Amino acid sequence: MLYKEIHIGKFIKERVDENEITVERICKFLSKDEETVEMMYDSKSMDTDLLLRWSKLLEYDFFRLYSSHLILYAPPSAINKNQQKSEKTPYFRKNIYTQEIKDFIMKRILSGEMTHSEVIKEYSIPKSTLHRWLQKSDNANG
Repeated sequence: MLYKEIHIGKFIKERVDENEITVERICKFLSKDEETVEMMYDSKSMDTDLLLRWSKLLEYDFFRLYSSHLILYAPPSAINKNQQKSEKTPYFRKNIYTQEIKDFIMKRILSGEMTHSEVIKEYSIPKSTLHRWLQKSDNANG
C-alpha cells in the first residue's frame, strides 16, 4: 500500500530516475559524495534537513508522504479533543485530504477492495466527506 510503509530512499531514487538527474548534480547540490548518495537510496528514513534538500532538488514534497500516512493511518484521537492548544506549535484544525489520498481511497472503493463502511472505519474518514467524494466521482464519470 502506497502510504502504509514509507521507504523514503526508494521514493527519492524513483524521482531521480524519472527526472534523469545526474549523480554529479546531486552530489554537488547536497555536498555529498556518490557513495553517500547511493546509501541514501537504501535508507528507510533520513534527517529532515536532508529530506528538505532532496525535496528542493527534485521539486517534490516528500514530506507529503508522511502527512498522507498520518491522515490515513493515525487519525486524531477523539479522547484528547478537549486538550488545550499550544501557542508555540501550529494547530491544524482538520485533515486536509490531498488529491492523491482521495484517488487512493476512491480506487480502493471502486475496485471493490474495500466497502464504504470499511473505508470509514479503517481511515476514520467522516461519512459525509466520503459521500461528497463519491458524488463528485459520479458527476465526473456520468
